[in-house]
Amino acid sequence: MRLPDAEHRFVCDVVGSTPGLSKGLVFTPWDVGGLYFDDGVAPQLALQLYFDDIGDLEAALAPDGHLQALAAPGALPSLAGAAREQQAMLARAFPVPDPEFRTPPGEPWCTYLVHYPGEAEDIGAWLAHYLKNHTRIMATFPAIREIEVCSRIDWCGALPWPRVGHMQRNKVVFDDGDALKAAMTSSVMQDMRADFHTLPPFAGGNRHYPMKTVAAG
Repeated sequence: MRLPDAEHRFVCDVVGSTPGLSKGLVFTPWDVGGLYFDDGVAPQLALQLYFDDIGDLEAALAPDGHLQALAAPGALPSLAGAAREQQAMLARAFPVPDPEFRTPPGEPWCTYLVHYPGEAEDIGAWLAHYLKNHTRIMATFPAIREIEVCSRIDWCGALPWPRVGHMQRNKVVFDDGDALKAAMTSSVMQDMRADFHTLPPFAGGNRHYPMKTVAAG
């Protein structure tokens, strides 16, 4: 089910007006067929809010914080029966050869959201390998615009949604769904799979979802 336009605007307005926010992104599903991974139905809505200081994040999540508006009764009626979750993380950005978007003005770009819900046997070894090797291969995808890897942190907050402790989330970003598909069907995927099999042991697998992306505000 597609998020109604009015609810999408409401989310963008709330997120974009958050005090202390440095950047806010709103994600909705993008139906991109023929990808290497098929992890089922994507989340109907996902948000990524960036703060330079964790104090600003925690203020927005406080019992009287700005982001409580998203959890108010009746705020998002189309999501009334949907499962919700939250997680605070440290975001690391990595360089790409050409970060300039060619997405037409006013159009969404495409983000491939990935998460690892389980645990690594040695999280230090996992991060060292992933951050050094896997991101280097990601940067060779054709027309990739952004790479980001997020690792979990602890935080204070009072949003009434279950917390999750996924060990890692990633994203690779492209101009549109066609560019994502071209990248995911390129020869770079062979390099990605080869490196994947050298990752330190972990459990829980991973999930991949193509998402339309707009900046809030």
